[in-house]
Amino acid sequence: GIIAVADTLKDYSKEAVKMLHKIGKRVAIITGDNKRVGQAIAKLVGIDKILAEVLPQEKSAEIKKLQNEGNIVAMIGDGINDAPALAQADLGIALGSGTDVAMETGEIVLIKDDLRDVITAIDLSKYTLNKIKQNLFWAFFYNIIGIPIAAGILYPFTGWLLNPTMASAAMAFSSVSVILNALLMKRYKVKTIY
Repeated sequence: GIIAVADTLKDYSKEAVKMLHKIGKRVAIITGDNKRVGQAIAKLVGIDKILAEVLPQEKSAEIKKLQNEGNIVAMIGDGINDAPALAQADLGIALGSGTDVAMETGEIVLIKDDLRDVITAIDLSKYTLNKIKQNLFWAFFYNIIGIPIAAGILYPFTGWLLNPTMASAAMAFSSVSVILNALLMKRYKVKTIY
């Protein structure tokens, strides 16, 4: 008799790759399988680059090569043999169903095995970075305006000095506005992009 064994693709792999392409990301696969199997998977899912017949200990070297070409590399993995590559990548993403070593090594751990959550993680990181920039703007805005007024810059022109109580209130309002803006992140909704 014949026993056939094959790895199955993760659910929604094709949709995840399609969405990554849609947001301008290139997708590569690093596999220990032979080139023919790697090409078949790449064709089925729509992957751009195939690195086949790569030994587990060589995966991190392949990541390093991609980085040396000027790429910012995110690696998604779930096994012990993926841990060095996850550590080498600019962003290591471990699957929650993976090994403890992979989850310890990855900067992001996807709770579900749904690769579409990678797109959600990218979107959430952009949203977070935008909030950080907004908060920096408001913090600097209050200080650029408030500190000169508190120092008496308006006094020669208006004869007006800022009461220390008002200056303290303005600083408190600055902090509160930054915190409230950060709390708006609770409103983040996962976009149904797939």
